[in-house]
Amino acid sequence: MSTVPEPAVLLDLAASTAREAADLVARGRASAAQQVDVKSSPVDMVTAVDRACEELVTGRLLDARPDDGLLGEEGGRRSGSSGVRWVVDPIDGTTNFVYGLPAYAVSIAAEVDGRALAGVVLNAATGELYSATAGGGAYLTAPGAEPVRLTGSRPASLEHALVATGFGYRAEQRRAQAAVVAELLPTVRDIRRHGSAALDLCTVAAGRVDAYYELHLNRWDFAAGALVAAEAGAVVTGLPGRPFAEPLGIAVAPSVAEEFVALLDRLHPTA
Repeated sequence: MSTVPEPAVLLDLAASTAREAADLVARGRASAAQQVDVKSSPVDMVTAVDRACEELVTGRLLDARPDDGLLGEEGGRRSGSSGVRWVVDPIDGTTNFVYGLPAYAVSIAAEVDGRALAGVVLNAATGELYSATAGGGAYLTAPGAEPVRLTGSRPASLEHALVATGFGYRAEQRRAQAAVVAELLPTVRDIRRHGSAALDLCTVAAGRVDAYYELHLNRWDFAAGALVAAEAGAVVTGLPGRPFAEPLGIAVAPSVAEEFVALLDRLHPTA
């Protein structure tokens, strides 16, 4: 195995690649609804732009680092020999992309031994770039502005916490998840559903919501966003005694983390 580069080097490559990919996504928005297929269910959409974006990202990353591995949502798989694996979601929030809702992102993370060292989440609709390196903090770079370090939020109590979540693609999953929301809603400030796990994790980092949870996330959904949230000081965890996203992924402000995780544990007895 070759020497793993500094996280900042990996971050620079991820950020430049994400910006090029976001330009491709922006050019494809007008015709997004014209070439749509479905995957796991009739509401799980994938577009030609998703596939083209992943091809571009894969090409740029492996041209720069040909010995690296890769895991992509739209089928990219490569073992590699360098010890570095790139985890790519070309458009996280495809439904938003198709409908023109301004929350869909290119997500790229660099992992070593399953641990994210660098990650970027670029909202292709707004140009906001969230980035983080392990131990180096998390930042938000808005178009035309200098990077701002992210430190999350500190709600005084759970009843003051704004909570984001997401839902699965199958009807039976949604029915169960809606029942959890019905129980959760009276105990918190309100619920938000943005439609992109990567961006939801970053909104926790930015303090735009106080907590986020979701069942059955894939690695490409959270590899970059979970690093951004953790580096901003959020508690990034699973249910008690379980890893993140196995099966529940949670990111929450530390001031309400213990109470929020305990509540989710009670509301997900069969998770």
